Amino acid sequence: MYSTSIRSKITFSLDPVSGVPFYRQIIQQVERAILAKHLVPGDRLPTIRSLAIELKINPNTIAKAYSELELRGLVITQVGSGTYISDKEVDLKETERQKRIEECIGRFFKEMEALGIRTKQDLIELIQQFKEE
Repeated sequence: MYSTSIRSKITFSLDPVSGVPFYRQIIQQVERAILAKHLVPGDRLPTIRSLAIELKINPNTIAKAYSELELRGLVITQVGSGTYISDKEVDLKETERQKRIEECIGRFFKEMEALGIRTKQDLIELIQQFKEE
């Protein structure tokens, strides 16, 4: 029942300058993939060890993310078999939603500043150009 590999369904990536802990980034990526239906019930997550090697981070970080996902009911861990997406829907509470929006906007502004967009007017002009295209 829980046998689908997710290698082609989601690519985990971590942003070390975002200020968001790696384990939270992993949780958010799994949540987004579930919301977008890229991950469906029964899909198997990578093993803790393989994902830690792939992302070049401590396995305890992956374990913490998986544990939190399990506490939220989003994954099921079967000893000796793996960690699988459960059939529970992702429910973003309004405060969590607001927090995620703020994190996203913060990353956006940092990226824009790094690209030379430093003033409100520069950003407004860029958005207007984008909307016209």
